[in-house]
Amino acid sequence: MEIGIDVPKLPVFFAIIIYTFLIIYYISKARKGIKLFLRKIPGIEAVDEAIGRATEMGRPILYIPGLSTIDDVATIASLNILARVARKAGEYETDIIVPNRNPVVYTITKEVVRQAYTSIGRPDLFKDENVFYVTDSQFGYTAAVCAIMVREKTATNFFMGMFWAESLLLAETGAVTGAIQIAGTDALNQLPFFITACDYTLIGEEFYCASAYLSEEPVLISTIRAQDALKFLIGILLILGSMLGLLGKTHILEFLFP
Repeated sequence: MEIGIDVPKLPVFFAIIIYTFLIIYYISKARKGIKLFLRKIPGIEAVDEAIGRATEMGRPILYIPGLSTIDDVATIASLNILARVARKAGEYETDIIVPNRNPVVYTITKEVVRQAYTSIGRPDLFKDENVFYVTDSQFGYTAAVCAIMVREKTATNFFMGMFWAESLLLAETGAVTGAIQIAGTDALNQLPFFITACDYTLIGEEFYCASAYLSEEPVLISTIRAQDALKFLIGILLILGSMLGLLGKTHILEFLFP
């Protein structure tokens, strides 16, 4: 049996090698105590300020972990952010309300919030009734959550996860009540509504890297730094490829971009 090399896939192979090297390089730097630079994202920087605002006003925080199921990667990212928000809310002794649409997500969010309070040594602050299941109906859930915003007068609203047609209804209601709102999703069709009605919006990959920013975990930050470095290299290759194309060096382009 002959073993050959698939030449068109060589650029992908080299990209994997470079990315792996970058991850190992940045993880080793992080473990040596070297602080890695990450560009500031306003929506992430405002999380602590938003929680502090709710504390000053003596009003609760509303956290919506999206309307999708647990097998949605956006929901998993939202749960990671919830852990950080709940921990900070516990430190400030501020109530956090987490209404859920999916029964499985409800079970996990309850445990996430409970564990967050336990991790700061304040399990007594956990209120079982503040993390609850509402309904599987999309607009039934939306109506219930909007009523919570008005009735409880939440000072801060977090919309993190997957959203559909209900996004504007939720965000507009929160805006009317005067709450500071931070949204994060990879649902491109809903981003315009969140950008319009919320104070801060995490767009696409900003939403996914938020947990790393908030946790300040060296390994997680290292992977983000490696991704940024690889994107920079890809940008250089694109510029180089454009210049080579103008010079007529198409054989090099065919190798880099098969």
